[in-house]
Amino acid sequence: MQIPQLETQRLVLRGFCEEDLDAYTEMCSNPEVMHYIGEGKPLSRWESWRNMAMILGHWQLRGYGMWAVKEHSSGEMIGRIGCWKPEGWIGFEIGWTLRRKYWEYGFATEAARAAMDYAFDNLQQSHVMSLIRPQNTASIRVAQKLGEKLEGKIS
Repeated sequence: MQIPQLETQRLVLRGFCEEDLDAYTEMCSNPEVMHYIGEGKPLSRWESWRNMAMILGHWQLRGYGMWAVKEHSSGEMIGRIGCWKPEGWIGFEIGWTLRRKYWEYGFATEAARAAMDYAFDNLQQSHVMSLIRPQNTASIRVAQKLGEKLEGKIS
């Protein structure tokens, strides 16, 4: 499957490639970055590779997924942002995770807005959501900037 590429003012959202593994492993092995993701545990290089492969598989099975996000100015892969709905998920999610050194620059909001627009315009989604732990105030702020509102809580 050809993964579509999106561009914003400062970012490129594109499919993952093997050359992203070092940066992706740096992100996924950082305890601060992974604190609110999944089980909240850092991933090894092998687990990061498997996770990246799972993201690519999601594209193949669903026709949409998470993009690797590259910053225009540095050319660096700075994180993953996109659409997510694996089997059994409670809804169509827009999710974001960035490498620690790229926090607080508005990149998550910029890329998530592009992913959200893609979900509504290209995938004809009528509703999107983001699963965010209540303690993750930075992600809550991103969701609010995107116009998302608290709809409920899950355990």
